[in-house]
Amino acid sequence: MNWLKDHPRFAIFFCLILCACNNATKIDEENTVQNITWSEHIAPIIYKNCTPCHRPGAAGTFDLLNYDDAVRTANKIKFATQTRFMPPWPADNGYSHFVDERTLTEKEIAQIKSWAENKMPRGDSAKEVQAPVFYKGSFFGKPDLVVKMQKPVKIKGNGTDLFLMIKLPYQLLADTFVSYVEFVPGQTKLVHHVNGHLLSYNADRTFNYMSGETILEDAHANFKEAYEKMNITYTDKKEPALPTLMPNVVYYLPGYTPPVYNEDIGGFKIKKDGAFFLKNIHYGPSNADVEDSSYINVFFRKTKPKRPVFETQMGTFGISAIEPKLIVPANEIKTFHTKVTLQSEISILSVNPHMHLLGKTFWAFALGPQNDTIPLIKINKWDFRWQYYYTYLHPVKIPKGSTIHAYGTFDNTDKNPFNPFHPPRQIEQGEGNESMQTTEEMFQFIFTYMPYKIGDENISLKR
Repeated sequence: MNWLKDHPRFAIFFCLILCACNNATKIDEENTVQNITWSEHIAPIIYKNCTPCHRPGAAGTFDLLNYDDAVRTANKIKFATQTRFMPPWPADNGYSHFVDERTLTEKEIAQIKSWAENKMPRGDSAKEVQAPVFYKGSFFGKPDLVVKMQKPVKIKGNGTDLFLMIKLPYQLLADTFVSYVEFVPGQTKLVHHVNGHLLSYNADRTFNYMSGETILEDAHANFKEAYEKMNITYTDKKEPALPTLMPNVVYYLPGYTPPVYNEDIGGFKIKKDGAFFLKNIHYGPSNADVEDSSYINVFFRKTKPKRPVFETQMGTFGISAIEPKLIVPANEIKTFHTKVTLQSEISILSVNPHMHLLGKTFWAFALGPQNDTIPLIKINKWDFRWQYYYTYLHPVKIPKGSTIHAYGTFDNTDKNPFNPFHPPRQIEQGEGNESMQTTEEMFQFIFTYMPYKIGDENISLKR
C-alpha cells in the first residue's frame, strides 16, 4: 500500500480495475436473478428437464407444455426446484456422468425462483424456443409395432401386492430385427416392476399360442402347468416342448426407459410368430378397484446388429452373493456389499441399481488389476420412485481381472419416511415373489455390457 501512495496514477488505475470487476459481478448477479423471462430463460429449462415427464400420458401429475401451463404451476415449480425434489435425478453427477442427465445448475434454480416471484413475465415471444413434440404413448416416438393385452388386468382395492404372468401374442409377416422394446404402464402408480421374455416359435413345428389363458396369478406358480394353460408349449409333443425363450427383453421399474444405443450396438431378431411373456409383473397395493391395460412398443431396425449386448445382475437373484445376508433389523441402518471379479474385458454401457423402500444410499465402482478405481455410480439419497437405467456418455472399459463392488445402505428406522412399518420390524429378502414385494427388500446392481474392442471408449452413446 505504501507503494501505491508513492505512485498515485497507479493507485487510480488499480481502483478503476476493482470497480469494473465489482460492477461486472453485480451485472452478472442481476442477470441471474432479475429480468428473467419465460421466452429467453425459463422455457429452455422446463422443456429440457420437465416436459418429458409432465405431458399427457406420462408420469408427471400436471402438464408443462407451454407458458400458460408454467404460470399455473409456477409456485409448485419454484418449490420443487428450490428443495431439489425436481427434476428427479438420483445419481451424483459429481461422481459419474450419463446420457440425458436432468439436473439444474444453481443459476437455473435462481432464475426459476426470480421468475416465479416477479409475476412470471413472458418476454419476447419471438425468442421463445419451441416446445418438444412427443408421440403419445411412447417416450421415443411412433413405434413400428404395438402389442396390447388381450384383456385388461383387474386389480382389487384390497391393499395387497399382486403378481401375475401375462402373455401378449403377436404375428408378423416375416422375421424382423428389433432395436429395442418399450413397456408402457397403464397404471403408472401401481406397476412396480416387470420382467419379461420373448417367445419365438419355429415355423416347422405346430403351435397354438394365440389361444389359451393370457393372464395367470403368479403366486409360487407351477410353471409347467402355467405354460400348458397359456398354450405356450408346442402342440406336436416333440422336444423341446417350449419355444425359444429370450430373457430380459421386456423390463420395467419406476422411472425406467430402455437404454437405446446406435445402430451398431444391441438389438435382436424376433420371429414372425411369437409372444412377449411377462413372466412376472408386480402391481403394488391399491385401495380401489381399477383396471390396467399396459402395452408394449416395438421399434424395428433395418440391419443386423454388429455388437450384441448382454445383461447381468449382482446381488439378489444374481451372480454374486450379498454380504452379510440381506437382513435389516428393526431400528438399524445397515450396509451390505456384493462383488464379482471379471474373467474377460468388457465395456459397460448402462447400469441399474435396485433397492426397495428402505434404501438409503447406493455406490458401485470397479477396482482394476492395479487397484485403480473406475467410478460407476453413486446415489447419495435413494428414492424408490425413480430407478433409472443410466447410460454412460461413452462405454466404460473394465479390464480383465477387475472386481466390481456394490454397496447398499438400508435405513430401517422411524426416521425413514418411506419405511412401510411403524414401528419398524425386521425386513429381509425372501424367496421367489416374497422378496419382490414392495415391503420386502432387494439389493441388485444390474448392468448391460459388450465384450471390449479397441476404441469403445470413443463411441458416443447419446440417443
